[in-house]
Amino acid sequence: MNDASPRKVLFSGIQPSGMLTLGHIAGALRNWVALQHQYECYFCVVDLHALTVRQVPANLRRWTLDCAAMYLAAGIEPAHATIFVQSHVPAHAELAWVLSTFTGFGEASRMTQFKEKSVQHADNVNVGLFAYPILMAADILLYQTELVPVGEDQKQHLELTRDLAQRFNNAYSPTFTVPEPYIPTYGARLMSLQDPRKKMSKSDPNHNATIFLVDDNDAIRRKIQRAVTDSGTTITYDPEHRPGISNLIEIYHLASGEPIEAIVERFRDASYAAFKAAVADALVAYLEPVRTRFQQIRSDEGSLAQLLVEGARRAARVAERTLRNVYRKVGLWRPQY
Repeated sequence: MNDASPRKVLFSGIQPSGMLTLGHIAGALRNWVALQHQYECYFCVVDLHALTVRQVPANLRRWTLDCAAMYLAAGIEPAHATIFVQSHVPAHAELAWVLSTFTGFGEASRMTQFKEKSVQHADNVNVGLFAYPILMAADILLYQTELVPVGEDQKQHLELTRDLAQRFNNAYSPTFTVPEPYIPTYGARLMSLQDPRKKMSKSDPNHNATIFLVDDNDAIRRKIQRAVTDSGTTITYDPEHRPGISNLIEIYHLASGEPIEAIVERFRDASYAAFKAAVADALVAYLEPVRTRFQQIRSDEGSLAQLLVEGARRAARVAERTLRNVYRKVGLWRPQY
């Protein structure tokens, strides 16, 4: 008899709205690699979310496969985690509609990210952008998710997810697991190399601001050498007052695994130029194997596609159980097949 408790369910995803960056490894992928052995993990390429901004169709298709390939290159194993594309499981959009009928206009309009994105994309403030957190709630609740890794910019969305789960459960009967935030053991928030007061972003128009995971070694070295530092001359970790050099220390820490305190001590007397060279060397050594694996995986598109088909099938089996239960409780009739 097996007395082992079932593993808790964890869900997370990344939008395929551009090539993934070093920030995605720092904030998400390296955690996912560890988590896949501890939890029942669903790692989704959330392509429906990407539609809230106008996309070039060919780019979106390519980035969707790139994103999935990078999950694998970073170390996610299909034997331990379910990897799939959001739009391949129709239950995501279907549950989002039901949940939208449980969401107040006022609470949706209070979402901070909607306000920020509306300013950034003032020429395309669409209903999808407004309803984005409801689709995110559907993503999570479909799998009876217990844990959701969240950054600061998603905490409000997770609170809405919890509210919707509890509201539905109270209106009918226990249906959804109410998810909890998962605070990663480590999760650096890397900043722009050109403006270290803002987050490193795949959509930054200045490509020198961002290390992309497919950048070649020369590009990595060039971007690190051009990184904005501070007016001081010492290697000091002080994100508030010395954000430029602190960001480079974070990058060195990510690439080498060396504690920040040890890095500061070792490079205490080094010049900025010497430290940047060391950061570039460490980062090249860290990313080159990932890039090589990515290129190998991405070059075999047939195998990648088959893996995603299988992942969607596995995900759909779980998602459909939840959706059928929801439809029955709200009164939607379905024939018995």
